[in-house]
Amino acid sequence: MTVADELTPAVSDPAATAAGPEAEPEEPIKKRKNGLYPGVSDELAESMKSGWADTELHDLRPVEQAGHTARRRAALSARFPGERLVIPAGNLKTRSNDTEYPFRASVEYAYLTGNLTEDGVLVLEPTSDGHKATIYLLPRSDRENGEFWLSGQGELWVGRRHSLTESEALYGIPASDVRELPEALREATGPVRVVRGYDAGIEAALTDKVTAERDEELRVFLSEARLVKDEFEIAELQKAVDSTVRGFEDVVKVLDRAEATSERYIEGTFFLRARVEGNDVGYGSICAAGPHATTLHWVRNDGPVRSGDLLLLDAGVETHTLYTADVTRTLPVNGRFSEIQKQVYDAVYEAQEAGIAAVQPGGKYRDFHDAAQRVLAEKIVEWGLVEGPVERVLELGLQRRWTLHGTGHMLGMDVHDCAAARTETYVEGTLEPGMVLTVEPGLYFQADDLTVPEEYRGIGVRIEDDILVTENGNRNLSDGLPRTSAEVESWMASLKS
Repeated sequence: MTVADELTPAVSDPAATAAGPEAEPEEPIKKRKNGLYPGVSDELAESMKSGWADTELHDLRPVEQAGHTARRRAALSARFPGERLVIPAGNLKTRSNDTEYPFRASVEYAYLTGNLTEDGVLVLEPTSDGHKATIYLLPRSDRENGEFWLSGQGELWVGRRHSLTESEALYGIPASDVRELPEALREATGPVRVVRGYDAGIEAALTDKVTAERDEELRVFLSEARLVKDEFEIAELQKAVDSTVRGFEDVVKVLDRAEATSERYIEGTFFLRARVEGNDVGYGSICAAGPHATTLHWVRNDGPVRSGDLLLLDAGVETHTLYTADVTRTLPVNGRFSEIQKQVYDAVYEAQEAGIAAVQPGGKYRDFHDAAQRVLAEKIVEWGLVEGPVERVLELGLQRRWTLHGTGHMLGMDVHDCAAARTETYVEGTLEPGMVLTVEPGLYFQADDLTVPEEYRGIGVRIEDDILVTENGNRNLSDGLPRTSAEVESWMASLKS
């Protein structure tokens, strides 16, 4: 038997050690079936245990949002007194065989901790005067058992993790080993709630202690807590938007190369900006040229880019703290709108102007949607595409054949943020300062739509901006990009000159 057969890792799946000290021994570090080394000699194993410098990081400063995450946890504590609250980050997900998708922590966990690493779990233990928060994380890779270099998730394979002491300094929360958590949760008494859908091992440890209804109440509260953004969140969203503006400029500068290749050149160009200045794109970029612009979520991005067509680019940079922009511009590939393209574009712009004007503190959330839809309904009646009057069109929703979608949504750590909020606090709610939402009307004339004149077919236009509700009205976070047809043409010409 080789030493490798006896070594055991610090298991990356907390559920694997959930059974406690009297359970079966941990499984050996898994070796690749067709690995080139059959084992590890005793001499190599001993060599790998020693001779390493102390790399503990000292004098770490808390993450920028630490004060905000503490306040958020306090609000959560006040809402569920006397109850144990469990909020997991989630685990790695397999992409294929032994490769994983890039990890993105659950929004609920990131919102409450600022930590973004896999397998983390935030637990709020009830006390006589509130809750005690503990963040459960994987500690540094074990050098004694060889996990740090033999396991596929060891530090020599995927990078150094923070120690528990370092994590406490960064996040302002006491930190413990997450591998000990499942057993502790199994033994816990009293009411418990967990955010579901992220960590099957943690949920299994709580299976006899939680109910779907109570857990949903926790999820809904955390979704509604994000409806109003604090100053840190607004600054992050502005940062995301500013990077997105630069990404759109990048795309315009290379449209000639996209014409020589495909929509994927546009996708790759914007992605480069997102990765250089942020964490990632906030969602799959929609790089829809020509008739693809009439497909709302065209993310295949494998079609041709042709002079004379429109390009609908819907994309957003995600910051390192997971706040995303969501901006759309519809651009003439050759830099000039045709007469019919301009007609449709100007109608959508007019609708967006009406929608943005309706974003006011104290107003109803749906006011901006109703204002934009009215303008678009007026236009299609004016163009003879549908029989009026406009009130009839709106009452029957006839404009939806060409407008298709709602005119916006909340924006934040999710591109469609706060989605679990109750309808009465979201769609039927009232706008408050600090809310951030998109205003994005569109008109989409499908290439096979025989109810419209041929000149309209294959034209899709959407204009989308990220709007902050202020004390006195609103602020367009994405006003760094032009919106009128004339401004778009001038802007594109300046970037290509």
